[in-house]
Amino acid sequence: MPLMPKRVLHRKQSKGSRSGFATSGTELTYGDYGLKAMSRGWLKNTQIEACRVAMNRYMKRKGKVWIRIFPDKPVTKKPIEVRMGSGKGNPEFWVAVIRPGKILFEIGGVPEAVARECLRLADTKIGIRTQMVTRQN
Repeated sequence: MPLMPKRVLHRKQSKGSRSGFATSGTELTYGDYGLKAMSRGWLKNTQIEACRVAMNRYMKRKGKVWIRIFPDKPVTKKPIEVRMGSGKGNPEFWVAVIRPGKILFEIGGVPEAVARECLRLADTKIGIRTQMVTRQN
């Protein structure tokens, strides 16, 4: 079951703006360690799920993982070999808009070495630059 909204008011959205910096979700709230975005982009629902699976597998489900982002933006695509025009395509997948400074994932209940490796594994699954943050700094 992919990560996506249960219901939406409008099925198709514009691309929107990726400019600016994250205004909310920039501090650790739940866990002791987090993965903070340093660049901007879109994260697909499949990428978020891949990060979650990788982290949980490495931790052997000992600690807790909080996912601080949610893919609530539909991205449309037209079928292949279709001529230009004749309207907007159908929704293909869902993305979360990521701006610099946003905390993507948080981890708690595990030692720092385990958390560092979990977040490194999650970092390899996404295409944006990230940085590990802790409660201390």
